[in-house]
Amino acid sequence: MLVFKYISMHYIKYFLIILTALEMFLVGFDYMQYSDQLTKSANLLLIYLVYKSFYGIDMLLLLSLIFAMISTKIMLIRSNALVSFYSLGYTRVDILRPFVVVSTAFTILYISLHSFSSFSRANEFSDNIRSYSQYLSASRDLFFTYKGKYIYFAKMIPLQEKAEGIRVFSVENDSLKEVLIAKEANYRNGFWNIKDADIIIKPKTIDFSSLGIRVDEKHNLNILEGFRPKILDQVYEGKVNYTIKNAIDAVVLLKDQDIDTRSIKAALYKIFIYPFFVPSLIVIMFFFVPISARFLNVSIFSFLAILGTLMVWGVLFMLVELSVNKTIPSEVGIVLPTVVLFLIAFRQYMHYKPSAP
Repeated sequence: MLVFKYISMHYIKYFLIILTALEMFLVGFDYMQYSDQLTKSANLLLIYLVYKSFYGIDMLLLLSLIFAMISTKIMLIRSNALVSFYSLGYTRVDILRPFVVVSTAFTILYISLHSFSSFSRANEFSDNIRSYSQYLSASRDLFFTYKGKYIYFAKMIPLQEKAEGIRVFSVENDSLKEVLIAKEANYRNGFWNIKDADIIIKPKTIDFSSLGIRVDEKHNLNILEGFRPKILDQVYEGKVNYTIKNAIDAVVLLKDQDIDTRSIKAALYKIFIYPFFVPSLIVIMFFFVPISARFLNVSIFSFLAILGTLMVWGVLFMLVELSVNKTIPSEVGIVLPTVVLFLIAFRQYMHYKPSAP
């Protein structure tokens, strides 16, 4: 227990130092690059930096866990603490356990952070502040189909849960049946509520005996049950930075609408499965490190370990982006590499588990 606490405390310390350093570099570099484009408002500038910091955590937290493991292991080697632990009868698995437990705990925390919109969409919000001086911009010209109807929103404001310039086209037997026209709609109690609307009804047959086009006025109409503004904003504008709740809701809502949900499933895999490459990579790298500085050049090892980490992370990141953009199946681009790394790590663990140091 004493060894577990000792290694865990040093691991967390190095993790926080590395994450803070990388975070400050990313935010500082971004600020220097875009300072002339940012608003002069102190409040918006502060919000921009906070969202950019959230984005930095999203990008760098997983990498920092691996870099912190490398730093902690080097510290244990340089101080001869690792040899001392082995001399006292601790096995390699005993030394590995704190790294796996702590990294898994932070990985789960990382996943849980994606339940909050301000974290998962932080980069989008910061870009909106830089471009429009507001963190949530209006979506324009949304045209989509839902339950056999074609819907057009000229403008939608997700923050206010409001849409303007509404057109709903109803089709029957491949022929236009009626068109609903409204100035605005508000999302209330699971529906888009329209206070006043005109419905243009086309006659079933167009001839001299037909009554012609009829216009009816309707009030307090409810349409698009369950289609929340954030789902509309993300699905139909192609955004993939879903919160967990939004992604699940979108898959459930769209699975029967003949709408391609591959990018949404890829976003879910990216949240739930991809982060677990970290504990696996930590296990794989751990067993390649000798127990004493006499058996390796620490500087060269550190360089190769960091380079290897960046290469693996870069390949995984590339596969995730290809999956999100539907270039390759998400099961191949996200699930398969993570499972392969886990199997390699499990093989390494089982190989060294019964052996003494």
